[in-house]
Amino acid sequence: MAGRILIIGACGQIGTELTLKLREIHGNEEVVASDIREGADDLMKSGPFEILNATDEPKIREVIEKYNIKQVYLMAAMLSATGEKAPMLAWNLNIDSLFHILHLGKEGVIDKIFWPSSIAVFGPTTPKDDTPQITAMEPTTVYGISKQTGERWCEYFFNKFGVDVRSIRYPGIISYKTLPGGGTTDYAIEIFHEAIKNGSYTSFLDKDAALPMMFMDDAIKATVDIMEAPAEKVKVRSSYNLSAISFTPEVLAKEIQKHIPEFKISYEPDFRQQIAESWPSSIDDTPAREDWGWKHQYDLEKMTSVMLDGVKETLKEKA
Repeated sequence: MAGRILIIGACGQIGTELTLKLREIHGNEEVVASDIREGADDLMKSGPFEILNATDEPKIREVIEKYNIKQVYLMAAMLSATGEKAPMLAWNLNIDSLFHILHLGKEGVIDKIFWPSSIAVFGPTTPKDDTPQITAMEPTTVYGISKQTGERWCEYFFNKFGVDVRSIRYPGIISYKTLPGGGTTDYAIEIFHEAIKNGSYTSFLDKDAALPMMFMDDAIKATVDIMEAPAEKVKVRSSYNLSAISFTPEVLAKEIQKHIPEFKISYEPDFRQQIAESWPSSIDDTPAREDWGWKHQYDLEKMTSVMLDGVKETLKEKA
């Protein structure tokens, strides 16, 4: 691989595990992590790290030149629930950071870009079941609006300037290794911690709020797969639908009860319930599977078992 990889937003929920996976694949010194703050010890100690604000264009250029960067994964973003509390901050971070990287691609400074979109691009007018790749998109959150806008700009820069930018629409991501970052699907991580620590959980979503979800290992696999795919196989240059599993808080609780029979769940929906109601309950990701061979590996049963074991181990280490 000619030139190194830069990950912007490397200390976030996905960025942390993506950084470690890419270092495992390409070598520690070939993957430069960056974020506005320092992150987990294993990320900081395993390879180069730079303090970097995703909206600071001159500093981004400086880091890219310093390390001879040719691929950028732009993982920095303000997520749905957090973004509703600071709309303009969310818009500026999510859009300005993307523009900086797209222009570097246009200038030929970097060769390839990964930028994540989200199921938040969809809205109340979108078909909720098996949401197709091309459909009505009327997002109701600042996060969703920024991601929909970003998709249009990615496609524009590819069509007009040949910028090799690739994207997938992440569903809710579930992991025991890093804490969630303020999203509407965060209950699906919190519930495992509370089940083990307290034997009960109060969900901020209704019991029947079905949402598309994915175990972190699958999300990382999809990200790596689309970036390694030959350019001619990446036919969607806005963003690909991506799917693995869909479930409700009630269904997840019943799966946890197979392992922890005494576990109890209650429901106190807050403002995030309204966001969840505007999103799909399941996703049709046929184009991703056909174009570049996407295939998930974790179903609900396997994910629940791995999450419970992982959270137990994490809590034991902290004790």
